Amino acid sequence: MRIGIPSETKTLEGRVALVPAAAADLVRRGHEVFIQSGAGLKSGFADEAYVKEGIKIVPDAAALYEAGELIVKVKEPIAGDLALLKKHHLLFCYLHLAAEPALTRSLLDIGLTGVAFESVEEHGGLPLLLPMSVIAGRIATQIGTTLLHRPQGGKGKLLGGMASTPRGKVVVLGAGAAGGNAAALAAAAGANVVVFDKRQDRLAEMMAMGPNVTALYAYESSVAEEVRDADIVVGAVLVPSAKAPRVVTEEMVKTMEPGSVLVDIAIDQGGCFETSRPTTWKEPTYDVHGVTHFCVTNMPGAVPQTSSLAISAAILPYVQRLAAGNEWRDFEPLKVGINVDGGKLVHPALQGML
Repeated sequence: MRIGIPSETKTLEGRVALVPAAAADLVRRGHEVFIQSGAGLKSGFADEAYVKEGIKIVPDAAALYEAGELIVKVKEPIAGDLALLKKHHLLFCYLHLAAEPALTRSLLDIGLTGVAFESVEEHGGLPLLLPMSVIAGRIATQIGTTLLHRPQGGKGKLLGGMASTPRGKVVVLGAGAAGGNAAALAAAAGANVVVFDKRQDRLAEMMAMGPNVTALYAYESSVAEEVRDADIVVGAVLVPSAKAPRVVTEEMVKTMEPGSVLVDIAIDQGGCFETSRPTTWKEPTYDVHGVTHFCVTNMPGAVPQTSSLAISAAILPYVQRLAAGNEWRDFEPLKVGINVDGGKLVHPALQGML
């Protein structure tokens, strides 16, 4: 199969879907692999590294989409990509369609077949969402810590505190990969951490992190109480292939101290704060009721080298299966991620639109 790797077009997005070693594996299996010139540069992979592995460099996006049958990218296609996608393409990337009705309609109108990374399930897990969730969780705590600094508009508080001063308080909503990593980093920094979830096994794992971590069932009244005096709130609530529930209301935000910080990892799926709206790395924050909101939709794009290596390792077995031919349709983990109806994209959350 002819496999195309385009440059990412989202604002300040530096990831590349397949690093040279991963692309080389596909070449060794007899596939033709094309990459848009410069697609790997922001991740630290020059065109020459791909050429050495037998990957063909194409000059621009138009040539890339013309050359490729299977298009493997990281983030969802935006205007420039959509203009180049055709019905014969098989698109493999993050899509987050539950929060993107306009994108959904565009893909359906094109008539291509798509497989969304975040909807691929295996053994009850989401293997292609996992690595970016880990990175996003860690970035959430790092960013939240910085945004507490006074020059950034924060309340001027050191997250871990020190002798003679109180520790900062971090509330994490969701104890999955993203929330768990956000909580772990905050706890390691010395903060008092409160993690909410509804799964007893995950709550037990959070409690085991240390004496400065409290794990609570996500009753609405309990969330409201803990959010009130939080310095940082990290939203990491996930409902696979569906919009994130709004866990923190605007009324809760109003009760927080000025200079506090909200970081919404769930923004790709619509966000779990009522006051959330998508932002970019170019303009990452905004203020509501004196509380700084950080809602960047491609958080792992800030560390493209680490992210690209991680995502390549995760998706390569699935790219191999997709590139092998039509037998991918019978591969159970992928069937969960997408159903095919007449060559069109059908997403589990979109049945009512068809």
